[in-house]
Amino acid sequence: MIQLLVDLFEQNRDPEKAIPMENYMKNHFPFLGIKSPERKVLVRQFFEESGILKQDFQPDFILALWDMEEREYQYAAMDYIDKVSKKLGKNHLALMEHLVVTKSWWDTVDFLAAKPVGIIAAKHPEVITETIESWAYGDHLWLRRTAILFQLKYKERTDEKLLYRYIEQNKDSKEFFIRKAIGWVLREYSKTSPDSVRSFIQSTSLPSLSVREGSKYI
Repeated sequence: MIQLLVDLFEQNRDPEKAIPMENYMKNHFPFLGIKSPERKVLVRQFFEESGILKQDFQPDFILALWDMEEREYQYAAMDYIDKVSKKLGKNHLALMEHLVVTKSWWDTVDFLAAKPVGIIAAKHPEVITETIESWAYGDHLWLRRTAILFQLKYKERTDEKLLYRYIEQNKDSKEFFIRKAIGWVLREYSKTSPDSVRSFIQSTSLPSLSVREGSKYI
């Protein structure tokens, strides 16, 4: 099945377009040179021709795409995850953790945090204490970022105390991606609870980047 997608992507490979895409991602990954709008068209064609969306959730398909060299294959895996998110269960959190820590960069981690991890934790909140808690208090940069961001889309369902506790735990980090995540999640939550976020920022010693990002709407 995956060969169908490989054929579609290879037929649309563009080495000239790949150069600026690779530069944008700091040359961490090679690219085929298929930009997002075109990729989505090709992936949609693959979904229609393969019928994969009508089948059970396919972890092996995701892992196979994640193992492939060019970054567009990881994006295709995320397109698939997004389409079948209703099929995600508690038992898929380990898969998402593997994806977070493999070929890690913000372009995959941010999707995984806010979408599948967030969806699984909303359905099965026990995974927060069972698993996500250890991410927030651990040493892995991208798991810590995931723990901070998994409630990004929760709005009024946000566990405010949990959010602030994870921020408190990570606020002294020197890592740009942690400081940026703190600002981003505070900015998003401020759309739902501006007074709470304002009070938290005022009463907490946060990095200037986090404060600047978190205060944009308040």
